[in-house]
Amino acid sequence: MPVDPSNAEDEYFAREEIERLRKARAEANAKLAEETKAQAKELHWMHCPKCGMELTEVEYRGVQVDNCFSCGGMFLDAGEAEKILAFEEPGALGKMFGYFVGKD
Repeated sequence: MPVDPSNAEDEYFAREEIERLRKARAEANAKLAEETKAQAKELHWMHCPKCGMELTEVEYRGVQVDNCFSCGGMFLDAGEAEKILAFEEPGALGKMFGYFVGKD
C-alpha cells in the first residue's frame, strides 16, 4: 500500500520545523546563560566573598594579593599560594600553608 505523499511531506516539514525551533531555543538559552554569567561577574568582581566590600590588590613578595580592608580577609588566585610558598622558610606556618595547597 503506497504512502500518501502529502502526509509524508507534512510529517517531514513538521519534523524540520520542530528541529529548527529546538535549535533556536537552545541558542537563546545559551545566550541567556552567557549574559547571566557576565552580569554576575560584573556584580561580584573584586568584591569580598565574606563581607561583600570591594577588594584592593596589594603586592606581597611579588604577588598581587586581593585584600579586604573591611573584614581583613586576604584572598589568593590560582597559583599565587605556590609563589608565596617559594619565599617562605620551612616552618610550621609554611607547612600548614603547604598542606592547603597540596604540598607536603
